[in-house]
Amino acid sequence: MNVVRKMVELGVRVGEDGRFYVGDLEVSDTALARSVGVDRRVVRSTAHQIQRDLRLRTVLTRVKPSGASLVDVASQLGYQVIVVSADPHRPGVISGITSILSKHGVVVRQALADDPDLTPEPRLTLVLQGRIPPEALVKCRSVPSVTSLTIR
Repeated sequence: MNVVRKMVELGVRVGEDGRFYVGDLEVSDTALARSVGVDRRVVRSTAHQIQRDLRLRTVLTRVKPSGASLVDVASQLGYQVIVVSADPHRPGVISGITSILSKHGVVVRQALADDPDLTPEPRLTLVLQGRIPPEALVKCRSVPSVTSLTIR
């Protein structure tokens, strides 16, 4: 399961040849095993299981990386990052926050939401162009189901 979680997290897929790929870049069994903290034979076994199981194969041969995250370089680009913790099973968090930001003229450059089934403490991370006004921050904190808001 840890191998599959890492595959989904990074957008690693199993190709028709049974090898692992991120986009068109091949990822070695050893590199994936090292990243997950398992023996490479576990990774190889996972590839075989995926190929034999129609349901797994349908999903894990089509996974793609979601793109480059700007979170760690936001400050160098003049952007601000806010991290929102909320009940991931209640609707309206993303629309509530982004609506408030839009009304205050804040441009969202990137939105990254953790999958609650794959991440123990899922968060919504927004990379914002410019700075969030204090009054917008107060309104964002009042969005239903938001438990915390952190600015980085």
